[in-house]
Order: sequence, then C-alpha cells, then structure tokens
Amino acid sequence: MATTTKSKLAEIMEARKSVRVYDPEFTISKDEIEELLQLAISAPSSSNLQPWSFIVFQDQEVKKELRAIANNQAQVEESSAVIAVLGNLEAYKQAEQIYSQNVEAGFMDVEVKERFVANTVAMYSKAPDAARMNIASYDAGLVSMQFMLAAKEKGYDTVPMGGFDKAKFTQRFELPDHLFPVVLIALGKAAAPARESTRLPLEAVTQFI
Repeated sequence: MATTTKSKLAEIMEARKSVRVYDPEFTISKDEIEELLQLAISAPSSSNLQPWSFIVFQDQEVKKELRAIANNQAQVEESSAVIAVLGNLEAYKQAEQIYSQNVEAGFMDVEVKERFVANTVAMYSKAPDAARMNIASYDAGLVSMQFMLAAKEKGYDTVPMGGFDKAKFTQRFELPDHLFPVVLIALGKAAAPARESTRLPLEAVTQFI
C-alpha cells in the first residue's frame, strides 16, 4: 500500500492543540502579533465585509482584570497575549471603503463597485440584528481559526475561549453598540502538553449524496 507524505499544512493542522498551561516568562512582540493578524485577516467573509476587529491584551495588570471576566482561566494571565475577536453588526457600512480599495487594486471597475455597495447596504441594513450577529460570529470563527493556524506555524500555541462574561467584557472595555465580543484567544508558548482528544469517525459525520 502506497504511503502519502503529509503536507506542511496538514502537519500544522494536526499539531495545533488547545494549550491551557503557558510559560509566563515567554513574550511575543507586537510586530509578531501584527504579522499573525495580517495573515488571519485573509480569511473569507460574507460579502467580503470583514466584520471583525481585535483587541490585543499584553499588559499584565489588564490581563488580571480580564482573567476575572474569563472565569478565572489561568491562561488569560499566563500566556504572552490574549486576542479578543470582536464581531461588527454594522460591517456593511464598510462596503464603500472595501469595494473602493478593490477598484484601486484593479479587481473591480467603478460601475460594479457602485452596484455592489448599493446592494450590500440595502440588504444588510434591513437584516435583523440577530441575522447580522450570526454572520459576524461565523466570520469571526473563520478569522480566529486562521490566526491559530498561523500561530502554530510560527511555533506558538493557542486556545480559543468562549467561556467569559461577554456583558462584563463589553462594559469594562467600553465597546460601542455595534461591536460585540465573540472569542478570546490565548497566545504563547506551552509550558505543559495539551490534553489529547479524539474526534468522531468521519463516517459518523459525513454524507456523500
């Protein structure tokens, strides 16, 4: 039976684990975090509206506050940084800027851009908040996964955390009404191995029709 060589991407995907114990002395520079975020934001999004933004926590005193908001999870304080991924309920208001950039880059002509902007604003502005929140949350998940894979490729470890008080987070960090927290991602260097886990068999979760 022939053996296949795993691609670098496959190796990274299999190596990425949710790490909860970090080396508190290990630091990652702002430049490196920006590089990871730059890779992450190449993720796809609904109508290319990119309904995400980020707060990067590196200050230890602020991380102590964040730990209390995040159900006292130690990795919040001990990791090198925590990235809060926020969803944007009003991402459609960015359509003019985004599609104008496409025109400048030669990816779209002005007539198409004007049509896209008009259609996008008309559709999303009339959508219920719950629908726009669902879209932004989905897209935030895509950008978060890309961030974690990019981090692993650089030799760093991560864990996504949905278990935190979102109302307290919103109040403490004074989020405007159109932004809401989706997930916190601890970033750093593992000080202990991640707990191994299994996955359901592929045939239990897949149909071919």
